[in-house]
Amino acid sequence: MTAPFRFPRFFVTNPSPCPYLPGRSERKVFTELNGDNASELNDALGRIGFRRSQNVAYRPSCTDCTACVSVRVVTQQFQPNATQRKLLRRNEDLVVSACKPWSTEEQFALLQRYLNARHAGGGMTEMDEMDFADMVEQTPVDTQIVEYREPGVDGRVGKLVGACLTDRQGDGLSMIYSFFDTQLPHRPGLGNFIIMDHILRAAAAGLPYVYLGYWVKGSARMQYKVRYQPLEKLGRDGWTRFDPAERDAALSEAPPSSSSPRQVELATILRK
Repeated sequence: MTAPFRFPRFFVTNPSPCPYLPGRSERKVFTELNGDNASELNDALGRIGFRRSQNVAYRPSCTDCTACVSVRVVTQQFQPNATQRKLLRRNEDLVVSACKPWSTEEQFALLQRYLNARHAGGGMTEMDEMDFADMVEQTPVDTQIVEYREPGVDGRVGKLVGACLTDRQGDGLSMIYSFFDTQLPHRPGLGNFIIMDHILRAAAAGLPYVYLGYWVKGSARMQYKVRYQPLEKLGRDGWTRFDPAERDAALSEAPPSSSSPRQVELATILRK
């Protein structure tokens, strides 16, 4: 008798400076996703805190720090607050399309504008069109790139103002990376809208969760994720609801505008 698929081999990166907490180092454990059972493996690893980047699944494995915590929104119980409802109404005219994972020049141009506005000097600003194509198209699982466009005029396709690379897993949607136009005064909070749109779409499809990646305790720019309730975090005892006091403390640290879920590039993982 043979096993249905080979148990994956895991590798560990060398330590490198932590991008979230100054003075600390980070390390990751990762494995390759390939073969006929890549989707099943990705689903199983996603439930225990792994994230996908191209054909690699990874998670933090730091020797002296556990600040990075996997979080997911419980979609069926999500109730937008007054501010979130206003944001949904403001953007209800956007045309949303779930597209096959093929990169386009329009998407890449939007990504460049987003990175220059929000993450100038970051590693991803060095990406060229081929790197972007790899990020979008190199996927062994069920992946879509969700586009957000303004309404078209005279039958023409409207302007692309947001996009999100999204995996559909067995128990929910995993937001791999989102980017958007930051220079639209009539559409503030587009990043928040994209997250809420994913939550509502997952709920409508009967998917119980939206995975938001890692919440990092002590990193102000990662605290925005607790705005989406109810939120579960992964700990030693499995998935549990966020403690209200911890949630309120995180919200007090959150900056006014949110960042998008972080993308860790395959090349970055392999060269460490």
